[in-house]
Amino acid sequence: MKLLLFDLDGTLLRSDKTISTRTLLAINKCRERGVLVGISTSRAEHNCMAFLPELTPDLFIASGGAVVKFRDTYIYTAEFSVEETQFMIACAREICGADCEITIDTLDAHYWNYKEDPNKSDATWGETIYTDFADYSEKALKFCVEIFDETLAHKLAVRLSDCDCQRFSGSAWYKFTKKEATKENAIRKACEACGIALDDVTAFGDDGPDIGMLRLCGIGVAMGNAIDAVKEAADVVIGSNDTDGIAEYLEALDE
Repeated sequence: MKLLLFDLDGTLLRSDKTISTRTLLAINKCRERGVLVGISTSRAEHNCMAFLPELTPDLFIASGGAVVKFRDTYIYTAEFSVEETQFMIACAREICGADCEITIDTLDAHYWNYKEDPNKSDATWGETIYTDFADYSEKALKFCVEIFDETLAHKLAVRLSDCDCQRFSGSAWYKFTKKEATKENAIRKACEACGIALDDVTAFGDDGPDIGMLRLCGIGVAMGNAIDAVKEAADVVIGSNDTDGIAEYLEALDE
């Protein structure tokens, strides 16, 4: 094992969006043996740092695979052009309704045309910039749309067929990134840059976008709170994110 790779929400983070002391200690013991630590998340990089004050990842895969950063160097970014982004906004409004909620990640910011301030219900969204997207003119790493009708979601996915589309379980949100911008492809690029074989990576996840990652890596670990499809794809199922499942797993490796 040369790299530990963690999804954030529902995996490394507990329900209160913190990392337990026990888990941090277990990860640091692995680091003392020379193991690298990475994050692989659908959140934007700048949104993640507030959750990781005691953990400085060696590797960052963010925005669902659209960004790969090794220490201080960006290895890979997959951005939609301004024109492509404007086209996606137009398509979403045409198919899902002019008032559909949209979020966009860039390297520096998170934009949202929210009807209600998201921080009132969940402060972990961090700094979100409100926009009506009427004259949006920036490149996008990740484009998300809230769609309550699966038929409309499918129609939009067909219209944006050159994108990778994933639904986040337990919500009506769908993410769109460049076709090649998946967690799996990001891991391949990261391992090549770091000189690590895929078989030497242990990946942890809980949701649909993690399935390919768990199948790709040498050991795929599903959290006890993971959806069934993730558990079926994993090599190992451990305890939940709220019961120190990761710490228990890593501690057992030392026994």
